[in-house]
Amino acid sequence: MTPYKSDVEAVDAFVEKYRTLTREIGKVIVGQDEVVKDVLICIFSKGHALLVGVPGLAKTLLVNTIARSLGLTYSRIQFTPDLMPSDILGTEILDENRKFRFLKGPVFANIILADEINRTPPKTQSALLEAMQEKAVTVAGESHKLTEPFFVLATQNPIEQEGTYPLPEAQLDRFMFNIWLDYPTFEQEIMVVKNTTSDKLAEPEVVVSGAEILFFQELIRRIPVPDNVYEYAVQLAARTRPGTVKAHDWANKYLTWGAGPRASQYLILGAKCNAAINGKYSPDIEDVQAVATSILRHRIVRNYRAEAEGIGVKEIVNELLK
Repeated sequence: MTPYKSDVEAVDAFVEKYRTLTREIGKVIVGQDEVVKDVLICIFSKGHALLVGVPGLAKTLLVNTIARSLGLTYSRIQFTPDLMPSDILGTEILDENRKFRFLKGPVFANIILADEINRTPPKTQSALLEAMQEKAVTVAGESHKLTEPFFVLATQNPIEQEGTYPLPEAQLDRFMFNIWLDYPTFEQEIMVVKNTTSDKLAEPEVVVSGAEILFFQELIRRIPVPDNVYEYAVQLAARTRPGTVKAHDWANKYLTWGAGPRASQYLILGAKCNAAINGKYSPDIEDVQAVATSILRHRIVRNYRAEAEGIGVKEIVNELLK
């Protein structure tokens, strides 16, 4: 049963919840407003996010803080070269009664931080990616449902690429957003140092329950979208595909591969959620553009010409958005 009389009233309540949520997260996380917004859009759109940033930018603290504000269970998995699928999913053990019992792995939580996912072999990466897709794990032929809401935030370190196993494009496509984390500004870093070197550490309060998150996820799905916004999202994805009818000149010039239909789906879902957090009851083209960079940057593959000329992914996406 919905606690609201209409979806319009529910969107208004969602806006208030979102503002309170960002305020509570802001007690602990200084700056990084865009990163927090993108992570929350992913959660309320039922997506997963890949976070790329150098060490020391509070990625773990960010996820932990969001989990506490949302009143959700949280697991951190440090990916290493010797990590096995059973270390993530769980395993069957023989108990004292000589019967097999399933021992749940760390993936059985609401929010998973997959730290440095590119440090573990493809077999272990695939185990997590299957759980993301199916919202269930299969061990010894038996399926075990994961608790919803379920959200994976995987991190990658853009430096020190020796001894890593980069995610192939097909697996990168499972992530709704690829979020880049930058260094804080000078003023923000002063605040970070002040907040983290005193004896008074801020604690976020629980703002939204798991049941409310599931309700708002369904609400986002129900938000109506005008036909012109659908057309714009699909056309934007099509413009990234070199050698096709709707390909942009830059796609033909600088890309070897473009975004698939999943990008179009995520552009619409992300636009719906971006509209809702801004108090709008239906998304417009600006909402699609607001989420486009994070959705497209890991779905397009640059060619040698782009690398030789120093044309980056963000530059290409900006040109496609013009």
